[in-house]
Amino acid sequence: MALGRGGQQLSHARKRVVSVSLGTRRRDHAAALTLLGTPVDIVRRGFDGDVDAALRAIRELDGRVDAIGLGGLDVYLHVAGERYVVADGERLLRAARITPVVDGSGLKQTLEPAAVRWLAVHGPVPLRGLPVLMVSAVDRYGMAVALEEAGCRVVYGDLMFTSGLPYPISSLAELQKIARRLVREVTKLPIRMLYPTGQEQERPPEFAFPEEYERAALIAGDFHLIRRHVPPRIEGKAVLTNTTTAADRADLAVRGARWVFTTTPLLDGRSFGTNALEAAVVAVLGRRPEELVPADFERVLHEISYSPSVVDLEQP
Repeated sequence: MALGRGGQQLSHARKRVVSVSLGTRRRDHAAALTLLGTPVDIVRRGFDGDVDAALRAIRELDGRVDAIGLGGLDVYLHVAGERYVVADGERLLRAARITPVVDGSGLKQTLEPAAVRWLAVHGPVPLRGLPVLMVSAVDRYGMAVALEEAGCRVVYGDLMFTSGLPYPISSLAELQKIARRLVREVTKLPIRMLYPTGQEQERPPEFAFPEEYERAALIAGDFHLIRRHVPPRIEGKAVLTNTTTAADRADLAVRGARWVFTTTPLLDGRSFGTNALEAAVVAVLGRRPEELVPADFERVLHEISYSPSVVDLEQP
């Protein structure tokens, strides 16, 4: 037995975690890892954007697995101390009565700033003064703050890449003002109007606002939003994102990208979403998600000697 926060004992019995995703089922995957001495089996199940099918799956899994992650959407958006709730996500979150359900936002707020801080010290690309395009920041505000603290010159594409408005946001202060005015109403919309789900994740890129991609040396944010609008060539650029597969990295290499930095560690050749990893943490610690605080996630990152994945696409 190992000790958890507050001296509680942790059971090392094998845990089972399922990530229920609104993304395409073609990205389904399974892996095993050991976290704080506990073996965890993680399975990702995609439902091709079908919210009702995902809802049924969560009800079927309730009480039969140790934790459930919600992929392909955020339930909670954290911006400058404010928390916004996505309506479709909340429906899914409340579908289970026994098994804890998480969307990854708790871990994300710790993991992604830690990734940026690590890259600022150890990464192959100097961050200070680097021009960055962050395709959306309201869904990963911690990353946005960390990039600015690292001295990057960031343009936020929230209005461009989620609403189609030709308006680059040039500062966190401006982003906060726009979020206070718009996000609470926008989150009431169906998830398919806010984010690519299911087959939308596999459509050819639309090449929106290619000049913003061209200006940037680092492209940051959610991978599906990056891919949805990525130009045919992004020669020599770096990509800082979340979950990637071998096929994703191969596609970026064909486009000429040099580096891929993923905030989640690679397991069996791919990086799982923060929802799956947060569910694994909840399962191993044996506590309800609402009981966890940033210090709990920081301790886990310290225990696993966390660093982001760094892939040089010019190497075999």
